[in-house]
Amino acid sequence: MADRELIEEAVTLASRAPSLHNSQPWRWLAFRGGLALFLDRKRIVGSTDEGGRQAVISCGVMLDHLRVAAAAAGQRAEIERFPDAGDPDLLATVTFTPAQPTAADRSRADAILARRTDRLPMFAPPEWDIVAAALGGAVGAPADSGVRLDVLDDGLRPELGRASSMTEVVRQFDPGYQDELQWWTTPFEYPEGIPRTSLVSAGESYRVEVNRSFPIEDRAERRVGVVEDEARILLLSTPGDTRADALAAGEALSEVLLECTVAGLATCPVTHLTELPDARSTLAELAGVDAVPQALIRVGRAPSDPLAEPIPLTPRRPIEDMLRFA
Repeated sequence: MADRELIEEAVTLASRAPSLHNSQPWRWLAFRGGLALFLDRKRIVGSTDEGGRQAVISCGVMLDHLRVAAAAAGQRAEIERFPDAGDPDLLATVTFTPAQPTAADRSRADAILARRTDRLPMFAPPEWDIVAAALGGAVGAPADSGVRLDVLDDGLRPELGRASSMTEVVRQFDPGYQDELQWWTTPFEYPEGIPRTSLVSAGESYRVEVNRSFPIEDRAERRVGVVEDEARILLLSTPGDTRADALAAGEALSEVLLECTVAGLATCPVTHLTELPDARSTLAELAGVDAVPQALIRVGRAPSDPLAEPIPLTPRRPIEDMLRFA
């Protein structure tokens, strides 16, 4: 049975999982023998995420991050998803058995801390065929989830850019969405939300066609040598649009982000194109998939510049705010 200190350390590390606007919509309950993961409804970003689909995806990323953190600490996580039909907010229970950690387990756990959401333009990822094959194998967990990973053709980039712009135009006249965006990117220091240091300038934003339009930060341009974004764009889709689909998509998103980080690549989840039903239909048609789009991921190479300002870590809530012991 995993002890209290190990559980606290694993949850702390797993909480580096990305979430919509860094809302961190999860809460954990430790019980004798394991953990229970709950959706925290109070942290659903209402106008942006009606129905809480993206919040469940975020919890799926957290769940897989916890599995990785536990494996590196010598504990194999046994996960039961949606164990109580009477409690839809109980997303999973996790129990632990001792297991010898491997070098790959430790590398993926290190990747949790190394990963950043990189909104800047990127170079094309090197040795992409090898990386893409590895990602295709990684997305198999959990078994029979039905999650599909597609690498979108570069020829679709102009159409994706137009779809991204049209989605932003629709959202421009949604006051609830705009208010939420401003709140979650406040210039004040909070243990949640996106700090202004993580936002981009107007010129940097202009060079990335497929990305959410966050408030513009007045700063000097970075990566001026990357004239246009060359990142490959991946699409995660699921057979349906249930909570189980969303949780599985989140777990697969975690796998992709960590595998790319281990390979030395930069990543950026992009979800504004999957928030509205019409936009999801357009995206499925563009990609030629008979499935429900759940998230896009930009994958590329960040320029090597020892003098460049590193992308900062986004804040996280204190462990006592997200974990309690029964």
